[in-house]
Amino acid sequence: MNLLEKLRMQKKEPREEKARVPVYWLETSDSITRRYEFEPDSYLSVKLVNDSRPVYQRVVESFLNKFFPSGYPYSVNEGYLRYTQFRALQHLTSAALSVLSTQSLLFAAGLRPTPAQATAVSWVLKDGMQHMGKLLCSNLGARMDSEPKRWRILADVLYDLGTGLEVLSPLCPHLFLEVAGLGNFAKGMAVVAARATRLPIYSSFAKEGNLSDLFAKGEAISTLFNVVGIGVGIQLASTLCSSMQGKLVVGPLLSVVHVYSVVEEMRAAPVNTLNPQRTAMIVADFLKTGKVSSPADLRYREDLLFPGRLIEDAGNVKVGRALHKVVKPSKLLEWKEIFPEEKFVLSHGNKWTDMLLEHNATGEDALRGWLVAAYAASMQKSSHEPSANVLQDAYDKMNSIFTPFLCELQVKGWHTDRFLDGTGSRFAF
Repeated sequence: MNLLEKLRMQKKEPREEKARVPVYWLETSDSITRRYEFEPDSYLSVKLVNDSRPVYQRVVESFLNKFFPSGYPYSVNEGYLRYTQFRALQHLTSAALSVLSTQSLLFAAGLRPTPAQATAVSWVLKDGMQHMGKLLCSNLGARMDSEPKRWRILADVLYDLGTGLEVLSPLCPHLFLEVAGLGNFAKGMAVVAARATRLPIYSSFAKEGNLSDLFAKGEAISTLFNVVGIGVGIQLASTLCSSMQGKLVVGPLLSVVHVYSVVEEMRAAPVNTLNPQRTAMIVADFLKTGKVSSPADLRYREDLLFPGRLIEDAGNVKVGRALHKVVKPSKLLEWKEIFPEEKFVLSHGNKWTDMLLEHNATGEDALRGWLVAAYAASMQKSSHEPSANVLQDAYDKMNSIFTPFLCELQVKGWHTDRFLDGTGSRFAF
């Protein structure tokens, strides 16, 4: 080894020793001390050194980390906590009802109704007619996209109806297959509707692109309270509901709590897609106050049972009727000559205004048409000008405000790239 190589070795050794010195620091926040250290591979490791918080605070944090999305409450939209509370209650009551119904089915089939048998045989009884219900309900997907809240409530009503038939099956054991089959048919439809509407509901809470996290934590809560509900159901089946009289009292009470929980869940969800009802409410609020409502502003005002009702302040607009029932071909050609660039057609009637959309119309096109109809209805109340002049004035007014109106909608979180009108008819011109 020559002198030059020795000098190089001596220069490298101190650098290597210096690099081996660990780089770390301690941070203390809210009675928690953590050690942060850079590993040799440049990764940052974090270790808990001391946690002097009370036990209940640690338990609460552990629960939140397990069952709520990362960054909660800042990573979700308004209403998520209320939605989760009633979702837990819904699954608890649903699982308890399921145990009672399966116990009754076993009794009607001639078996001794013990909770253990209910758990073992329930999977066998769910097949058959339940699959027929699933197939029938799978054709209604477009309607569920448009009104996910309504169909989610309907799903649980169907589920409770099917469960009720199963609970009553011991009263007519000679009709066991018919009653159990009809009950499973209703529950099959309920399962498809509940699963199909789950994603739109979760999407309404996603705030930071964390849909998968929301979905995973939501399913964790469902699983937890399903297990608790099964325990409650087994306890009830062994005590209060060991007789048919007990089931007839406890069953309806659990069903009422179950459906009420689902209704409150749906009311808390700020769905941010445009459908006929939400679009009409946005336009009506804008014409009355000059302000754009957010999804959270509208969630408690939505009509979940009869979403097709007309709103007078929004022009009494009805969407989705067949073209041949609404407008004559000559009127359609006349409209397209006046407004050639628009993807909507308006036809004013005695009780409402029909709006027809082209097959590729978006939420923006539906908003433009709705604003024109609302402005035209407002102008006709205050004047008696010919219809053509009113439509032109309403169209010009819509154009003057539409760009800032649309920007405000998007800032408030509305998705304007599509319009979910269910199975409504559209046309291609």
